[in-house]
Amino acid sequence: MAWAWCRAVAQYPLSLALLTLAQAAASGLELAALFFVFGHAGRLAGFGLHEALLIYGLSGVAFCLADLLMGSVERLGEHVRSGAFDTMLVRPVSPLVQLATDGFSPRRLGKVAPSAATLAWALVELDIEWTPERALLLPVLICSGVAVCAALWIIGACVQFFVAEAREVANSVTYGGQALTEYPLAVYGRDVVRAVTFLVPLAFVSWQPALYLLDWPDPLGMAEWLRFASPGVAVVLCLLAALVWRTGLRHYRSTGS
Repeated sequence: MAWAWCRAVAQYPLSLALLTLAQAAASGLELAALFFVFGHAGRLAGFGLHEALLIYGLSGVAFCLADLLMGSVERLGEHVRSGAFDTMLVRPVSPLVQLATDGFSPRRLGKVAPSAATLAWALVELDIEWTPERALLLPVLICSGVAVCAALWIIGACVQFFVAEAREVANSVTYGGQALTEYPLAVYGRDVVRAVTFLVPLAFVSWQPALYLLDWPDPLGMAEWLRFASPGVAVVLCLLAALVWRTGLRHYRSTGS
C-alpha cells in the first residue's frame, strides 16, 4: 500500500523533489537555531554544541522516522467525519495499517536526512569511548526511540475516536515533544524532566540515550539505571498504544450519517 502511494507521487517528480527539499530546509532551519543558541551561549546546563547535536540527532531521527511510518494516523478524525474509516473496517487489512499508509509519501525522508547526518557527525566529533556494548546498543536505542514516538502518535490519534476535533491536542504532544527533546532536558528544570520521564516518557527518546553514550552522570540526579530503560519503555508504550487502539475501535460507532 505504501509502495502504491509512492508510485502515485512519483508521477510528479518535480513536485516530489521540491517538497522533499522543503522538508529538509525546514529541518535545516531548526538545526541553524541550535547553532545560533549554542554559538552565543557556549554551554547550557553543562552541554556544549556537539553534545547538543547528539541530542538533536537522536530526537530528530526518532521523531522523523516515526512520522514517516505513523504520522498519517493523526488524520483519523478526518476519516471518521467523512465516513472513510468505515471503508477501512471492512477491508481484509488492519485499519491501523491502512491509516499509517494512507497518503504515504517519501518526501518525509527529507526530514530524516538532516537529522541522521547531524547524529553521524556528532558521534564522530564527540570523544565517546566505543565499547562493544555501546556499539551494539546504539541501534537498539534508536529503534526504541522510534517505537516510543510511534506509540505516542497512535495514542494521540486515538483521542479522535472520542473527540473528532482533537488533532491539535495530539500534535502538541508529538510535534511539541520533538521540539522539547531537541535540547538537553536539564535546561528545562527538574519538574519538567520528571514529567517527561514518568508521565510522557519523551526522555527516553534522546536524553537518557545521550547520557548513556556520553557516559555522563545525570545533572539532575535521576537514577542511573534509567539510561538503560529505553527498550523496556518502548515495549510498554507500544502495548499501551495497542490497548488504546483496541479500546477506540470498540468505542467507534460509525459516523452516524
